[in-house]
Amino acid sequence: MIPQLSAAFAKVGVTDIRTTNHAGHERELADSAIADGCTTIVAVGGDGTTGNIANALLHGGRSVRLAVMPAGTGNDFAKVLCTEHVDAATMAKLAVTPSDISVDVGRVEDTYFLNCCGFGFDVAVLQELDKTTWLRGSSVYIWAALKQLFSYRGFDVTVRAGKDARRACHMMLVIANGPFFGGTFRIAPSASVNDGMLDAISILDLPANKRLSMLSAAIKGKHEGRPEVITRRADMFEVSFDEPPWYETDGELHRAQSSSLRIISCAAALRVVALQATIQVLPVTSRVHSLATSQTPL
Repeated sequence: MIPQLSAAFAKVGVTDIRTTNHAGHERELADSAIADGCTTIVAVGGDGTTGNIANALLHGGRSVRLAVMPAGTGNDFAKVLCTEHVDAATMAKLAVTPSDISVDVGRVEDTYFLNCCGFGFDVAVLQELDKTTWLRGSSVYIWAALKQLFSYRGFDVTVRAGKDARRACHMMLVIANGPFFGGTFRIAPSASVNDGMLDAISILDLPANKRLSMLSAAIKGKHEGRPEVITRRADMFEVSFDEPPWYETDGELHRAQSSSLRIISCAAALRVVALQATIQVLPVTSRVHSLATSQTPL
């Protein structure tokens, strides 16, 4: 894609194209771009790449816009920004067009997420993805999910929103900022990146023979309303496990530092470039100002 991108961006006067050469390098490149005074960064990659760049922007405390040219497996955040099918010429024009659109992000421990923070089955699927090299695109998620479908064991977790605390055996727990998940699933169909809230989707543990039906429903966003699915909306959730869990943010795996985690919504914290005016323009809230003062560089 690099020759095509270089030609398209050169036509609008942009010649600064930086490429990664190892895992996590995009955060270093974003930090250096911020230091060089860049005002818009275009991420060419998937949700992991985009999330890592967003973390550099948010930890850096600079009001730099993020644009997304999808070139990954799931491209869930590109769907939110309506750029999942954008071509290089259109993205180049968008990147130099002034706009002032801000979206919410979530935060768990010291990591920000754009789409979701997940526990349980999806973590097992991601671990399976690392072993699957013969498939590409969204189909790799479906393959990995099917492989884990009958072997994955549930986990106990307490999910607290305000005074409402519920402990149950889960197959999957997703704290969603936006509606899309895993490149294929509409895990939180009514979630919005503009409401200052997060959606908790609890999928309780199921017999193996019912899991396929649940995942099929989640592809269409039709799983809500089933007795095994609990949905809640709040600006903060607290989750407590028996031991520090593995979790994923935008497809990137992490091991928690504690068995209890607080997951919060950071309203209108990230400036973005969107193709359509489907994202409301929101003012920066006082909560975001206080968040910015507590941020430290990576």
